[in-house]
Amino acid sequence: MTKIKFGTDGWRAIIAKDFTVDNVARVTDATAIWLKKNFKDPSVVVGHDCRFAGELFADTATKVLLAHGIKVYQSQGFVSTPMVSLGTVHYKASLGIILTASHNPPSYNGFKLKGHYGGPLTPEKVQEIEDIIPEKASVDYDAVSLEDALKSGKREIAPLEDLYIKRVEENFDLAAIKKSNLRLAYDSMYGAGQRVMTRLFPDIVHLHNDYNPSFKGQAPEPIHKNLQEFSNLIKSRGDIDCGLCTDGDADRIGLYDSKGDFVDSHHIILLLVHYLAKYKGEKAKVCTAFSTTVKIKNMCAHYGLPLDIVKIGFKYICSIMLQEDVLVGGEESGGIAIKGHIPERDGIWMGLTIWEFMAKSGKSLTQLIEEVYAITGTFWFERNDVHIEDGLKNTIVENCKKNMYKSFGPYNVIRMEDMDGYKFFFDENTWLMIRASGTEPVLRLYAESDTKENAFKILKAAQDTLFK
Repeated sequence: MTKIKFGTDGWRAIIAKDFTVDNVARVTDATAIWLKKNFKDPSVVVGHDCRFAGELFADTATKVLLAHGIKVYQSQGFVSTPMVSLGTVHYKASLGIILTASHNPPSYNGFKLKGHYGGPLTPEKVQEIEDIIPEKASVDYDAVSLEDALKSGKREIAPLEDLYIKRVEENFDLAAIKKSNLRLAYDSMYGAGQRVMTRLFPDIVHLHNDYNPSFKGQAPEPIHKNLQEFSNLIKSRGDIDCGLCTDGDADRIGLYDSKGDFVDSHHIILLLVHYLAKYKGEKAKVCTAFSTTVKIKNMCAHYGLPLDIVKIGFKYICSIMLQEDVLVGGEESGGIAIKGHIPERDGIWMGLTIWEFMAKSGKSLTQLIEEVYAITGTFWFERNDVHIEDGLKNTIVENCKKNMYKSFGPYNVIRMEDMDGYKFFFDENTWLMIRASGTEPVLRLYAESDTKENAFKILKAAQDTLFK
């Protein structure tokens, strides 16, 4: 029996190896048992993204839930994670399930759980479900007819994409964006954002706007090394003001400026705080993950906003958003949420907020980033994902735990923080972080400094020290 464990953001595994129909049924069985224990007359929204066999796995989860007597609202075709989260709120469902491996390589699929409030299920509740995953599903889900369930009303086809578009139209000045003469582009990375963005903005430049479950062999993570084609398109055309990209399930964001240069999530978080606080006059707490730029402290101090720093994983940000008034909640990996929407990462929603900011201010993305720098000072962030054998990875993590690294080449450590991973400060604005991935066999190295060159120098010094 495969031991199924939920990582930083759901359960993920390689399709046909551990991510099988039987294992999806086991996880759904535990979820159904947990639901019946915790909710009277529970219901669930079920969706899947563009990955291989997404519909098969979503149908499997639906059949298991129906076999337990649980009402299911099932998506029509592929949808984004934010659509499932929004649908969970709309239908007042007890839970949302989205079959997705988000940004992972094409060989993976995954299973994410969403709370009734439209955000990640809290870690303690996920643990409760994980603890009761059986060796075999307790129901005969193969005997369940999806068509019969549709006729009886126990299963409904949910127009989650239509609901999402309606929500966008109610919350954004789309007319201002379209009349602004901004020349815009969108790269869905073959992911679940492709259809909704075509509907919202049919006339902009679209890239990878077709169904390709293999993502052409590229992990659909919106970081610069995966987006060379999009960057080169913007550079070669020379007439695009801003390019938006989202990951496989469209909950993470990446941006490009008019020169085809990548704008990372740290800059996006700062832009969002700046827009909402200065231009919209909103005040509330800011919440960021441990691996995010230290410049957020400068921005929050400038606007008098409280700041919470939490462990990595959007579920921790969501927990704060459920309890307190949060203006922006964001993490280094491109998962960002803002006030007025669901407590959920949403790459398209964040992109539209930036486009609206550009349209309303009449300024370019570069000019708006300069406004941010005037408050925070300039900075550069880089991340390197190192694929290494578990033995070496575990040794490095153990050495960090024992505080054995006092310097990395010429960089002397003045202090170390270990909330989630190990962050080594060389001065208040310059640091290196080492952390083992929660979802992949990878050691992540992060660096922040004043320039691109210096950030890369830190990463090289780290690798020379760790892997010598």
